[in-house]
Amino acid sequence: MTIGFILNGEDVAVRVDANIRLIDILRRNFSLIGAKAGCLCGRCGACSIIFNGVVVKSCLIPAFCVHESEIITIEGFEQDAGYEDIIAGFSQAYVETCGYCKTGKILAVEALLSKNPRPSRREILLGFQGLKCRCTEHEALINAVSITADRRQKRLYGRSS
Repeated sequence: MTIGFILNGEDVAVRVDANIRLIDILRRNFSLIGAKAGCLCGRCGACSIIFNGVVVKSCLIPAFCVHESEIITIEGFEQDAGYEDIIAGFSQAYVETCGYCKTGKILAVEALLSKNPRPSRREILLGFQGLKCRCTEHEALINAVSITADRRQKRLYGRSS
């Protein structure tokens, strides 16, 4: 089957079997390796992407579900100013990831802040619940998201809210 979708802002089409996983399409057909093929059963979150505005595990999405959707991978998001806000927020909060979970955590922050520019502590923790890597303490992640939210508000509006 041929599926057309938006990948990192560009219209693309690929011919694949209907049941192949999105993680495999991204890695094999587009050489986008930022989403890691971790557990391949949806437990770890290493394969996280933004799918129609929501962070999802690409190992759980079959090709037939991708048609006419919008997908943002870490490679696409790295070109966005929001990426720099998150990296700076992580750095300022002394968040260091193991690398295995970095993509999922960055995209989780983006998805959270794009829907709620000032999330509560509880909302922040819920935003990370699908990511199983525990290399970073919860308090550091909460702090990093708060710092990132401030940075984003300053960049977008010239002030904190």
